[in-house]
Amino acid sequence: MSFDAALTATPGTLDADALVAQMFAEQGASLVRLARVFCDDRDAAEDLVQEAFIRLHRSAGSIRDLGRAPAFLRSIVINLARDHNRRGLMSLRHHASAEPPTPPTEPDVHAVRDEEVDEVLVALRTLPERQRACLVLHYYEELSIAEVAETLRISTNSVKTHCRRGLAALESRLEHTA
Repeated sequence: MSFDAALTATPGTLDADALVAQMFAEQGASLVRLARVFCDDRDAAEDLVQEAFIRLHRSAGSIRDLGRAPAFLRSIVINLARDHNRRGLMSLRHHASAEPPTPPTEPDVHAVRDEEVDEVLVALRTLPERQRACLVLHYYEELSIAEVAETLRISTNSVKTHCRRGLAALESRLEHTA
């Protein structure tokens, strides 16, 4: 099934349900992974992606180029994650953690790898939003520079600049934690 299936028999109209179903099948898991990079909670990431699909359904009638729907969804997810993090930071300031940190256990290969991944994610989350978004979309989601630019609605040169600066900042932060 292709995006053309979302088009109904009447030219110029769009079957929003078919579009959402197709996009969910093709992009759902990838969007949850993307949201997870921006927010630390899997449930919240899934909620953000669900909201993105709701917004896609609402605005399906205004989509003229179905090829741009994946970029539209990624953009929504990034914006929702940004808003979620802003709200989360406010609530974290007002609520102390109820659970004490768990003591470390004897490390094994997986724990060391997980710790390294956690360090990269922590460092990544300290980057400015635009640099983080460019790095995640280009290197983690493996989008081309042009696709990142389309998703974030910025020029390809801006994407290259944000990636270059983001990588340099990330490298610097990781060197200081080592």
